[in-house]
Amino acid sequence: MVSKISGGVTVSVETFYQPDYSNPSNHEFMFAYRITIENNNAFPIRLLRRHWHIFDATGSVREVEGEGVIGVQPMINPGTNYQYISGCNLKTEMGKMYGTYKMENANNKKLFEVAIPAFEMMVPFKLN
Repeated sequence: MVSKISGGVTVSVETFYQPDYSNPSNHEFMFAYRITIENNNAFPIRLLRRHWHIFDATGSVREVEGEGVIGVQPMINPGTNYQYISGCNLKTEMGKMYGTYKMENANNKKLFEVAIPAFEMMVPFKLN
C-alpha cells in the first residue's frame, strides 16, 4: 500500500491483479485498486473530479479525467474516510498510475487539489 497526504487529506492505494479478467495472450491485463480517502481537516469535503495519468511498460500514457469517482461525488466529514474500488486495464504486465482529486471545502466552497500517490500495477509472476 502507498499513501500520500496533501491538503489535509490522506490518500492510500492498494492494488490487485485480476487474472480472471485478464487475457495475457491478447495483451490484456486487468488490475483493481482500492482507494481510501481520509479527511484530516476540521471541515467536510466533497470530491468533485478526478484526473489520472496511466502508464504501461511500452511507454504508452493515457489520461482519464471526469466527475467524481465510480459515479458519485462523495462528501467526507472530518475524521472519516471514503473507500472505493475501481479498475484499470493495461496492455502490458506492469504499469503505474497517479493523479489528483479536485476537492471542495463544503463550508466555504473553496476548491483545492489532493494528490493521489503513484502506485504500481504488476502481474505477480513478474515479481520473481
